[in-house]
Amino acid sequence: MARNRRPLPNFSLSFLDIMSCGLGAMVLVFLIIKHNVNAAVPAAAMPPDQRGEVSLLDKEVLDGRKGLAELRNTIAEVEQQKVIAAGLARRIQEQVREAQGDTEAKRASSASDEIMALEAQVRDLEREKQQMEAERTKTGEHTRSFSGEGTRQYLTGLQIGGERILVLLDISASMLDETLVNVIRRKNMTDARRTGSVKWRQAVATLDWLTTRFPASSKFQVYLFSTDVKAAIPGTEGQWLNVNESARLDAAVDAVKAVVPEGGTSLQRAFQEIARLRPLPDNVYLITDGLPTQGLGAPRSGGKVSGNERFKLFNAAANQVPNGVPINTILLPMEGDPMAAFSFWGLAVASGGSFLSPAADWP
Repeated sequence: MARNRRPLPNFSLSFLDIMSCGLGAMVLVFLIIKHNVNAAVPAAAMPPDQRGEVSLLDKEVLDGRKGLAELRNTIAEVEQQKVIAAGLARRIQEQVREAQGDTEAKRASSASDEIMALEAQVRDLEREKQQMEAERTKTGEHTRSFSGEGTRQYLTGLQIGGERILVLLDISASMLDETLVNVIRRKNMTDARRTGSVKWRQAVATLDWLTTRFPASSKFQVYLFSTDVKAAIPGTEGQWLNVNESARLDAAVDAVKAVVPEGGTSLQRAFQEIARLRPLPDNVYLITDGLPTQGLGAPRSGGKVSGNERFKLFNAAANQVPNGVPINTILLPMEGDPMAAFSFWGLAVASGGSFLSPAADWP
């Protein structure tokens, strides 16, 4: 049986030769090409014009490296100075805080001292205020000034106060002197000589002193009496005047200074006026020199009144005093009237008032 023969491929020896030749050519080319193109070319191998350019470029590179080194050194110095500056800044801040703390401490200490001093002053002022209020409670607030010539400018036991204060001032002829003989003599003198008598000037000064002790919040009235009764300020009868109106007080005292004592003494008429005031006074200050010499009318015995008759007239007058109204008597005694002190003292006890007979040089 005959065997099938395979067909021969087209790939022949000639093809292999061709491929080998091509590969050899590539190897040859590779060997021929330079592999150190990046290597530095010696200056001697360079053309003269290129050697100058290369030297210039090398110099610029060297200068650049030097500048870079200097810049790095400068940066390092700046960083070091920055660190030093930061340290100094922290130290300064600490010193500032310490100084502020000391200043605040000093201020706090100074403020504390000032506060303590002010508190001490306030306490002193409070004590002074309390003392003044206590003194005002005892003596009343001085609404007017008064300067006396005597050694005593006070009345022991006499409390000046109340919401409504009435002063009854005796302006009879007996207020001219302490003796009956001198009273008769002065009745024949001029008005200036009569108003200049020591006893009358003391009576006026007593009224003046009383008005300076009236509480400023109170009301007042001043009545003058002899055989009849009238207000020191005309047209104010039956009215209460405000003490804080100092012009009214001054007017009352000035009016009394112009009065010339004369006539007899009707204490009963004076006490009747107390009951006519509305509301009633809560303090009455009576300035007189003795028992009354007549009642509501003239004496029957032609002007002569005995001691017993004067005592009866006093009792009749005392019965006119409204209940609850204290009578405070300031007696400027006259010779020959021994029952006066006893009678007015009894009236003070019965009414809840006071009785005083000041020295000749008061107030």
